Amino acid sequence: MTILAASAPPPASCRDVPWTSARERAHAAPAPLPATRAPLADAAGSALAEALRSPQPIPAFDTAAMDGYAVGPGIGPWRVLGVVPAGGIWAGGTLHAGEAVGISTGAPVPAGARAVVPLEQAGRSGDLVHGPFLAEDRHIRRAGEDAPAGSVLAAAGTRAGPALLGLAAACGYDTLPVRPRPRVRILVTGDEVTRTGRPATGRVRDAIGPFLPPLVRALGGETTDVRHVPDRPAGSLRALVRAASDEGADVTVMTGSTSVGATDQLRRLLTEADARWVVDTVACRPGHPQLLARLPDEHWVVGLPGNPYAALVAAHTLLAPLLSGLTGRPLPALPRIPLAGDIRTVPGRTRLIPVAWDGATAHPVGGHGPAFLRGAALADALAAVAPDWRPGQPAPLILHP
Repeated sequence: MTILAASAPPPASCRDVPWTSARERAHAAPAPLPATRAPLADAAGSALAEALRSPQPIPAFDTAAMDGYAVGPGIGPWRVLGVVPAGGIWAGGTLHAGEAVGISTGAPVPAGARAVVPLEQAGRSGDLVHGPFLAEDRHIRRAGEDAPAGSVLAAAGTRAGPALLGLAAACGYDTLPVRPRPRVRILVTGDEVTRTGRPATGRVRDAIGPFLPPLVRALGGETTDVRHVPDRPAGSLRALVRAASDEGADVTVMTGSTSVGATDQLRRLLTEADARWVVDTVACRPGHPQLLARLPDEHWVVGLPGNPYAALVAAHTLLAPLLSGLTGRPLPALPRIPLAGDIRTVPGRTRLIPVAWDGATAHPVGGHGPAFLRGAALADALAAVAPDWRPGQPAPLILHP
């Protein structure tokens, strides 16, 4: 994709970018971070840098799916020749008609076995066992039944969740090639912002600093630091952005300073730094004054509005796709769900509203002005309502992580 220089004011092609296009641009802009090998426990939550392949069939050998008797061809009764415990191996050769062995779940099935008669269905009399005639392979997991050797078990970019880690371990892997979690430094600007307690008149409590780190974690990143910085002087802000890059952060997220007020200086700082623009303002409400740019050293800067709900919308619009791109994951597809209720559209802009979802239809949740988080806190998702949306039509949902 094209990334334009910021040595001049942001070009028109980067301004008022449609909401869907902004997500796509943010995802396509970065190259994935270099891969590393991580122990399984440390790989949790990371994205695979390569496809996970099965080094052997799954299962690797014929195994019993039930405790019981592995029986040879034909109908019973069968003479019991011995027992194969879990972890054991049958050394008595191929089972023939009228022969059986006792067997534990997960134990290797002897050659010649046509089925396993569960203990609950078997009757034992001396060395003879009786049971129903079962279909061939009943209660036997044949080698390669789940996956043949060399098959792709998970594509590159797949998140290493608990089940995938267990699958990798079952295949014999101790480490996995993954993309590291992008390191994110958060800068909260605003002379009026206070970090603790109940704010005095004229000041506001920081609501963005507390919600961004867990959101970054849920989106696949790792927060290295949360700093509160004054609106002025500009030099302090410039130094912090430079320090984030020097200290190994991949992304700086700055809240506030993205509009056009007297203290909003981020665009000027990016221009001075010879940054490259990806997005400068998005055609959405709230969250219009958001931006994404890349510094010459490949460090990324995401600018979020200073209002909490607008910042949440912008984080899902630009930061979430950027982190997916840095980890090599595909851009998440958004489910389209019918919306019901009194919803006003905004000409020329996508409106992001918090909704409750009952599994079939989504309904608006009140309290979603750009400065307020009550609606988002009670919602299941954010609905992206396009300018041409009509009542009852589906809309994309960003599900809360």
